[in-house]
Amino acid sequence: MTGPTGASIDRDEVARFEAIAATWWDEAGPMRVLHRFNPVRLAYIRDTACRHFGRDRNAPFALEGLTLVDIGCGGGVLSEPLARLGARVTGLDPAPTNVKVAQAHADAEGVPVDYRARTIEDVVAGGERFDIVLAMEVVEHVVDMPAFVAQAARAVKPGGLLFAATLNRTLRSFALAIVGAEYVLGWLPRGTHDWEKFVRPDELARAVETGGLIVTDTTGVVLNPLDGSWRASRDTAVNYMITAQRPGASGPPAAGGHSA
Repeated sequence: MTGPTGASIDRDEVARFEAIAATWWDEAGPMRVLHRFNPVRLAYIRDTACRHFGRDRNAPFALEGLTLVDIGCGGGVLSEPLARLGARVTGLDPAPTNVKVAQAHADAEGVPVDYRARTIEDVVAGGERFDIVLAMEVVEHVVDMPAFVAQAARAVKPGGLLFAATLNRTLRSFALAIVGAEYVLGWLPRGTHDWEKFVRPDELARAVETGGLIVTDTTGVVLNPLDGSWRASRDTAVNYMITAQRPGASGPPAAGGHSA
């Protein structure tokens, strides 16, 4: 299989996700956990970005004019709602089938997203920089986490933000995210995760700070077993998200120009 190249790419991981690419938007399929997780990460990104860039989080186009890249966008489950909030979204994924599925869905919904079967290494080498860079549920799937994070950090404009979400490497995450979610409950396809590639918050923070960014927040995400919903929490033992900022002033465009 040929495709985008980059030091961070794990070809086995790409093949695994490409094999189930057609199911990205099936809320009852293999991606159902991601769909339930999506509201909490979307709210986290929106609210944090609005505070940082001086926007009204309740505005219908709260992220209007901000450039955003979603690394490892898959089928666009997160890219699309962010574009609906007005962000100029670029979605990157090394699996061409994922990109085709994402673009077809966005076109059918009339949502403008620039999907590319490329890596962040390619985009950074081309000189592109963004107000917001997302690495959500991707750092645990790359070959070299510090090298990948360094490239993601390079993509952040001065004054811009990096968001990342991943799984902590703890005994609880092994029990819940792998044994429970993949083997007992069947919420995820077996082999979705490799526990040894899970990343502790201090490891992720160190990689981010080596890339010249400052970690400004770490927030846990926990599952409500009664209704299957997720919520933000102080508990980072299994899932967590971080925000990091590149020092400087970015001066993104002011919101305006859309009518509700």
